[in-house]
Amino acid sequence: MEGKTKYISLADFDERIDEITAQLVHAAENVGFFSISDHGVSADEIETMFGTSEAFFQLPDDVKQKVAWNPNNVGWEKMSQVRPSTGAADTKESYQLQFGENMKGLWMSDEHVPGFEAKCLSFMHRMQKVSEKLMICFARGLGFPDDFFIKVHDISRSNSQSVFRLLHYYATPETNDGKIYHRAGAHTDWAFLTVLFQREGQSGLEICPGREAATQFALGDGWTKVELKAGDAICNIGDLLMSWSDDRFKSTFHRVKAPCEPGDYYGERYSMGFFSQPNKDAIIQGPKKKYPMVTGEQFTANAMQKYFSALKAKTESMAGDSSKTLAAESSASVVEAAA
Repeated sequence: MEGKTKYISLADFDERIDEITAQLVHAAENVGFFSISDHGVSADEIETMFGTSEAFFQLPDDVKQKVAWNPNNVGWEKMSQVRPSTGAADTKESYQLQFGENMKGLWMSDEHVPGFEAKCLSFMHRMQKVSEKLMICFARGLGFPDDFFIKVHDISRSNSQSVFRLLHYYATPETNDGKIYHRAGAHTDWAFLTVLFQREGQSGLEICPGREAATQFALGDGWTKVELKAGDAICNIGDLLMSWSDDRFKSTFHRVKAPCEPGDYYGERYSMGFFSQPNKDAIIQGPKKKYPMVTGEQFTANAMQKYFSALKAKTESMAGDSSKTLAAESSASVVEAAA
């Protein structure tokens, strides 16, 4: 199993589509992660969005609480996403955004962050276009028509599930006790595809290539650090595309390791992830029909159930009956896993 992230340029996409498709399919089959450049989103656009994200997270918690997370999988949460791999909450806060009606009343007002909604929606549409290019290549790789995945990820429809997530990891005190800590514990994403930007130099993202990890949540397996140049995006296959490809494409375990070694970055970390998820009524089944047919809504519900079952088992094994309360409390924050 290969262990390095593939670097793929999307330059001259229409003319190079066959070459790009071959590179993306190879990365999806062997690593599950790849980096893209020349994707069409400018460095200025990315930095402007990071500035908007930072302005939001610098607001007092009581202001951010006005757009608190709700069961439609949108809104702000803080230190509430508990990982089954660790039984502990990620040391971060996030603000999850969607297109359409689910965001009604949950956009931070211009009074606190001028132009927030307009800037986010503009960037989200740009991310959708980047994701659609990748969807064409994956459809070709699986023998589907070019627009197969694009049609079922229609963000103009009311049952769209795709999300954009702003993330802020807190600064970490320097330690020297030889232990490994995590800002986000080992996990896979359950969506179709993730496209992530992080600020250059704000390291911590690591991957464990492939889904044949030897131990649960890849604990004890080898990890590879992911470093990006400014403007590049890191992409990874989610559980849903893994299922849709009959396990041909790999949904890879990844984590954000807290700094604990010489040279690690201890400061605040910002990232932004766009999660392509098919519309709720999309029919999901791979070419070889390895798994039963489900809808996009059913797949998400099944993934959430699997997540919380794993979380409950982990917390109960760590803390006995008292952990049941932790598992129950954590279910109040069902947010898409992201780095």
